[in-house]
Amino acid sequence: MKSTKNIIVKEVVSAKEKRAFACFNADFYADNPNAIPDIVSDEYDTFIPKKNPAYEFCETIQFLAYYEGEKKPVGRIAGIINKAANEKWERKRVRFSRVDFVEDEAVSQALFKAVEDWGKSKGM
Repeated sequence: MKSTKNIIVKEVVSAKEKRAFACFNADFYADNPNAIPDIVSDEYDTFIPKKNPAYEFCETIQFLAYYEGEKKPVGRIAGIINKAANEKWERKRVRFSRVDFVEDEAVSQALFKAVEDWGKSKGM
């Protein structure tokens, strides 16, 4: 399914956005009896440099997707640049993480493009 709605992708910056990002998986799959929700505090802490030693050699970014005019996110994605791995393997790669979204091709495309553009802006 491809939406006819406009998609807004925002970098996660505020405390409210960080909480929405950390809770997205648990909220999104709340009605799925087969889903195992993330531990929200772990999700939140993963993206705090003082609490995650990977930040010594990694850089990350988080995005939330919204339908224009709506307040509830319809998708999330994170990007990771592992500088140590890129240096060791002589590559310039960005990884995707925390990929969850509604069944809408436009949302998934917008989220992946946001990380791709971020990676390109970092020389990846």
